[in-house]
Amino acid sequence: MSKGTIKKVAGPLVIAEGMRDANMFDVVRVSEQRLIGEIIEIHGDEASVQVYEETSGLGPGEPVESTGMQMSVELGPGLITSIYDGIQRPLDEIMKISGNNLQRGVEVPALKRDITWEFVPVKAIGDSVVAGDILGTVQETEIIEHRVMVPHGIEGKIKQIHKGDMTVEEVVAVIETAEGDKDVTMMQRWPVRVGRPYKQKLSPDVPLVTGQRVIDALFPIAKGGVAAVPGPFGSGKTVVQHQLAKWAEADIVVYIGCGERGNEMTDVLNEFPELIDPKTGRSLMERTVLIANTSDMPVAAREASIYTGITIAEYFRDMGYSVALMADSTSRWAEALREMSGRLEEMPGEEGYPAYLSSRLAGFYERAGRVITLSGDDRQGSLSVIGAVSPPGGDISEPVSQATLRIVKVFWRLDSALAYSRHFPAINWLNSYSLYESNMGPWFNENVESDWMELRAQMMRLLQDEAELQEIVQLVGMDALSAPDRLKLEAARSIREDFLHQDAFHEVDTYTPLEKQYLLMQLVLNYYELAGEALSKGTAIDDLVKLEVREQIGRFKYVPSDQVKAEYDKILKTLEVDINNLSKKEDF
Repeated sequence: MSKGTIKKVAGPLVIAEGMRDANMFDVVRVSEQRLIGEIIEIHGDEASVQVYEETSGLGPGEPVESTGMQMSVELGPGLITSIYDGIQRPLDEIMKISGNNLQRGVEVPALKRDITWEFVPVKAIGDSVVAGDILGTVQETEIIEHRVMVPHGIEGKIKQIHKGDMTVEEVVAVIETAEGDKDVTMMQRWPVRVGRPYKQKLSPDVPLVTGQRVIDALFPIAKGGVAAVPGPFGSGKTVVQHQLAKWAEADIVVYIGCGERGNEMTDVLNEFPELIDPKTGRSLMERTVLIANTSDMPVAAREASIYTGITIAEYFRDMGYSVALMADSTSRWAEALREMSGRLEEMPGEEGYPAYLSSRLAGFYERAGRVITLSGDDRQGSLSVIGAVSPPGGDISEPVSQATLRIVKVFWRLDSALAYSRHFPAINWLNSYSLYESNMGPWFNENVESDWMELRAQMMRLLQDEAELQEIVQLVGMDALSAPDRLKLEAARSIREDFLHQDAFHEVDTYTPLEKQYLLMQLVLNYYELAGEALSKGTAIDDLVKLEVREQIGRFKYVPSDQVKAEYDKILKTLEVDINNLSKKEDF
């Protein structure tokens, strides 16, 4: 263990001398108050330490002590429903000690040591096990079964295995290995900056179904995929992430509030326990881990918060769960990197961000994926990462947005103009994209309908044609357009208002199953196709635009799931009859 003294204090950065025996990324305790920090640079016997707590009042000569361990998280029963700060200190436990304001130097274990969990073994004495194999289970919440796994680096035969109520520190199994007997508890530690290993990464060809039409139909994300949600203030980033947390096909949600405003994080902390999980009818918190690191908390802890969150997410992925991680927002994390880089006097890159911004972002996002775990049973798990980006003034040409775009494969561009016109989710269909679309096309065609990708392509063409036609309309007016072009505009308006617009607070419209999305696409495009045929036979465009059945198409998204097929057949029949009647009227 290396001991030194403070030489210099610069905000969250402390320079300590006499630290020759310390290593990079060692966790240290600073001063008599035992503030927690991490070594981020070493020169000779001097170590630069980023301190995760307020450093006011510290001065030269105070002690600095290395623990000899990297920054790690505690993994085990008790993670679900917890609310942590950026370095995995439980905020509810800290509040009991220090009240509403965080005190410095508070040491609280991440997992409660006094709670017992009923451990139910699934292996027996004499069984051969490898890292990642499930030894037993704990019912952590009513909907989440916690699977206690053999820690990484242990392989052998089970010598002892226990059953019953135990704390996370008690030995649940003894494994006989080549290096001797190893005790296994329900809790394990893992360094946050090291990705948890897996056997094989799988192709991203299965969608993470979200029930949000603009995402699932136009810009889908794969299970184990990565997406960025950039947008200016007020464009709905947080609501999009809430919707994904609530409705995405994920077993576990890890939500990281990284440097967000305190009142926004308070809303999240208040709303999540009240949100009802539609799959189980219980609180969404029963499958959620929250990490709250607000903008008024020490800036260095922001840098650690996303690593803390993704390590917890990887742990649940290794159990075989589908995990969705929401990081809100990576821009604030990058600002913390910039501040620490400036204090270290490193050569600045673009806009003052460190030159290694892109590699750090890539290191974070690359930990996502759908994988086969290390265990001997070829268990599959997935970790999908959705990162919000808050570019200043909504300008996505700034470095964080651009570095993110080079890494992620799904880009949901939030548009303030759409938000101001009350079109939500305000994802701009002309500037967004998904590079997983071609990989997942066969899945959609096979599991929904064989022409899903064809309908999607047709809708995108109409929306792109509308953008070009709108420029002509603004120059010379609507009257200059031909009847087929006016029909295109009407069909595109129907796609925008009836399909892409979705009410997050409506009981039915908040979530749309894929089958219903397909039928709604069919109705909108059937109108365009049938109206086009009628137009070619001489039917007036004004009559086609004013058809009453269009209002029924618009209301289709509010139809409950059990009535969808009957209502679809009824609307389609009405559409065919009404357009046929118009054609007969013209013939007459």
